[in-house]
Amino acid sequence: MLPPEYAIPDHAPTLAEAQEYCRRLARSHYENFSVASWFLPERLRQDFCNVYAYCRISDDLGDEVGDPNSSLQLLDQWEAELDACYAGSPRQPVFVALAETVRKCEIPKQTFVDLLTAFRQDQRVSRYSTFDDVLNYCHYSANPVGHLVLYVCGYRDAERQTLSDYTCTALQLANFWQDVSVDYAKGRIYIPGEDLRRFGVSENDIAAQRNTATFCDMMRFEVARAHEWFRRGLPLIDAVDRELALDIELFSRGGQEILNAIEAQGYNVLGRRPAISKSRKLGLVARAAWGKFVRGKRT
Repeated sequence: MLPPEYAIPDHAPTLAEAQEYCRRLARSHYENFSVASWFLPERLRQDFCNVYAYCRISDDLGDEVGDPNSSLQLLDQWEAELDACYAGSPRQPVFVALAETVRKCEIPKQTFVDLLTAFRQDQRVSRYSTFDDVLNYCHYSANPVGHLVLYVCGYRDAERQTLSDYTCTALQLANFWQDVSVDYAKGRIYIPGEDLRRFGVSENDIAAQRNTATFCDMMRFEVARAHEWFRRGLPLIDAVDRELALDIELFSRGGQEILNAIEAQGYNVLGRRPAISKSRKLGLVARAAWGKFVRGKRT
C-alpha cells in the first residue's frame, strides 16, 4: 500500500487539483527543487512541477521506506500507475497532472521507467565492482532526469542528450563522493571496488570513518574524475536557450562547488559531509543570472 500522502484515490482528481498537488509537493521540498526554477518561464513551471513530483515520490519509495521488499512492491504499484497514465486512465494526482505534460511534450515512457530501474537496483545492489558499473547505475538514476528536462523544454536530439548525460552523471558522482558516510549508513558503497583495492582502502576504514591518507588519495582521484565529466557537459549551456541555460549552469556549477568543498577539507569526507555555504549558493545564482543577461545581450 502506498503511503497515505501518495495513495491512489478511488476517483481521479480534476486536472487543476492534480496540478496543485504537484506544485505543493515541489514547494514542500524546496531544498531539493532547483532554485533555478524561479527563473523558468511561466509556461514551463507546471510541467517541471509535474516531472519533479514524479521523481520525488519515486525516490521516496526507493529510499525512505527502509525495507527493500516493501520498496520493490511500492515501486511496482507506482509503475502500474505510470502505465495507467500512458493508457489514459490515471487516478493518482501526480499522474493525472503528468499525463498533460507527457502529451504536450511527447515524452517516451521509458524515460520514466529508467528511473524506477535505478530505485529497484538500490534495493538489490549495494556494491559496485567497477567504474563502468557505477556509470551504468547513473545511466538509470541520473541521466533520465536530464532527458526529462530537455523534453519539457522542447529538445529531443541525441547530441544534447549526450551532453546532458555528462552533466547528470557528474552530479551523481559529486553526490556519491559527498555522501560516502551517509550512503554507508544505508548499507551502500558507490565507490568502485576496483578503486578501493587500487588505493588500499578497506570497508572497515569507511565504517570507522577513518580518513586515512590512502582514502584521501582515492577521493582526490574520484573528485578529479567527476570534474572531467562536468567539463564534458558544459557545452550544453551554450546549446540551449538562455532560460534553460541558467538552470543547467546552476546545476553544473553547484555540483562543481560540491567537489571544491571536498577538496577544501582535504578530501576528509568520512563523518564530515562537505556542504556549500549559503553565501556561495547566492553567488552561484548571481553568476548564472549575469550569464543569462550577457547571453541575452549577445542574442
